[in-house]
Amino acid sequence: QVQLVESGGGLVQAGGSLSLSCAASGTIFSINTMGWYRQAPGKQRELVALISSNGNTNYADSVKGRFTISRDNAKNTVSLQMNSLKPEDTAVYYCNANVWTTNWVSTWAWGQGTQVTVSS
Repeated sequence: QVQLVESGGGLVQAGGSLSLSCAASGTIFSINTMGWYRQAPGKQRELVALISSNGNTNYADSVKGRFTISRDNAKNTVSLQMNSLKPEDTAVYYCNANVWTTNWVSTWAWGQGTQVTVSS
């Protein structure tokens, strides 16, 4: 079993910054892609940013230039630095990882979500 635990988030004024972190644990052999998604009230979950095991990144157009995703492969963690936050960034943010388990099973794991609220 694989667990993802997020930390960070909270309430910030527009223009401010927040940092999210996510730690993976369990029967992990290796982790391929890690990423962050978000879901605002009444909207579908959407991709925010992805990072491959070799560090290649991909961002949603709405966050390019403001958010930075990074990972520590030794610690099985992924982080999201969010700058110049806007009210429309308000959402529950979810960590996601594609994991090869020690039983040679490929699985997608999700965190429980952390709330980010940006006030205007």
